[in-house]
Amino acid sequence: MRLCALSELLRLPRRSPLHPELVRALAAANALHLFPSDLEPVPVQATSTTSQSGCYRFRRGDPIDLRISRRHDRVALSFLHELGHFVDHQLGHELGPAWASGHHEAFAGWREAARQLQIRLPAGVARSRRRYFSSSKELWARSYAQTVIALGGDPWLQQDLGRLIDADDAFVWPAAEFELVAHEVALTFAQLGLRLPAVVAA
Repeated sequence: MRLCALSELLRLPRRSPLHPELVRALAAANALHLFPSDLEPVPVQATSTTSQSGCYRFRRGDPIDLRISRRHDRVALSFLHELGHFVDHQLGHELGPAWASGHHEAFAGWREAARQLQIRLPAGVARSRRRYFSSSKELWARSYAQTVIALGGDPWLQQDLGRLIDADDAFVWPAAEFELVAHEVALTFAQLGLRLPAVVAA
């Protein structure tokens, strides 16, 4: 097991029109934290589905791929959301029997801060899905994605996040409401020994 940049663990779809935006998003994640892994690169697949903006697929402890739809207008956010699931699942696989966000002590501060967030639900969510949207693993993926963009240092991604916030997009929180949560996401990686020095200094 070695500490890797996230870009070493993912294989982006080079011929996809999504590639430039995925590269920017992955660079922002690289700027936030490292990751312990001995995995072979996990493919990122571009899809044309309209039913979901992305998904992280796995079999038991092993990732299969990350899938991102080009039919939605939040490509970077969706990719980072699925990357957040990947990080959560793989840390849970290494550190305990379940997704790390729900039980690992390094996530305790984040869990407390996340409980203060309003649960923002996409339009038309069925009652059966409401519990999932308030689960630790879904809140972690959403807050991971917004934190990476907010702290990752890419002005283009930050401007796009501002666009989503201004549009009251259900998948992001207002900046002032989210500030403490972003701090706790970064602190989680610091407690795990994964946060980069540049972010610590910031």
